[in-house]
Amino acid sequence: MSQHKVIYDTDPGVDDAMALVFQALHPDIELLGLTSVFGNATIETTTHNVRFLAGRFAPGVPVAQGAAAPLKCLAPEPLAWIHGDNGLGNIALETGGEAALDTRPAHRFIIDMVRAHPGEVTLIAVGPLTNLALALADDPGIASLVKQVVIMGGAFGTDGVFGNVTPAAEANILGDPDAADIVFGAPWPVAIVGLDVTQRTIMSRDYLASLRDRGGAAGQFVWDVSRHYETFHEQSARLAGIYTHDSSAVAYLLAPHLYTTRSGPVRVLTEGIAAGHTIQKPSTMPVPAPDWDSRPECEVCVDVDAAGMLALYEHTICGTL
Repeated sequence: MSQHKVIYDTDPGVDDAMALVFQALHPDIELLGLTSVFGNATIETTTHNVRFLAGRFAPGVPVAQGAAAPLKCLAPEPLAWIHGDNGLGNIALETGGEAALDTRPAHRFIIDMVRAHPGEVTLIAVGPLTNLALALADDPGIASLVKQVVIMGGAFGTDGVFGNVTPAAEANILGDPDAADIVFGAPWPVAIVGLDVTQRTIMSRDYLASLRDRGGAAGQFVWDVSRHYETFHEQSARLAGIYTHDSSAVAYLLAPHLYTTRSGPVRVLTEGIAAGHTIQKPSTMPVPAPDWDSRPECEVCVDVDAAGMLALYEHTICGTL
């Protein structure tokens, strides 16, 4: 029996797709639904990609289309140089077999599923957090019914890294900083898996080739979808491989012992040149900070057993759990 009922909120995106395959193949995850959001590409492209991925790897799992833009600002430009013109590394996407689209908007789908499974649903969110903020606005009571929220986003300076799209901000949080500040301040359990640990977890070219050779159709897909993405990493960070962003959020859910966390409320700067900057007041910090002290604590990942995380992904893709 699956241990985790998951709604996956996503903006595919190469690493989003790799994380979806991870969830679809892991026996301890039951995907209740997939919700799209703008981010790595337009909402039309991310929704098409979610439907394609669901049809191929998670048949029967509902798909709902989400927000096309942030709460208060314009949607960011698609990241074609990172994720390809089609959001999935420019691989050929077969037509036919795409999952049908649920008639409900994503935030309403989230509300309905949480209320249908009180205390059981984990939200894994790996794009801008607009859908989650809209769900809270529409039905604040769901916060007490959600089991856990696991977010890939943010950066807290553990290794001197505070952002990847500006010196102060990570892409998902900058995509909708107002939504992020709302989500981090809601009374539900939040774990934040940010650049502090995702950039320490690197899938090397040899590792990805091993998945291709041993992981069947899923391994071949992971290899194919990551070619354009790896080229971006080679050019931008001189990596012979890729950072493991969104799949790290899945790994945290499955194996939280692989991560060291720090507790404390988190705020997000919503405007100015540092918009999207994530700042935690650690629970061990004794001085008053009124803008933080009235908010619930979040768990922020500050260290990772990277080898353990990569082994978990490998065993899942290759069917050797």
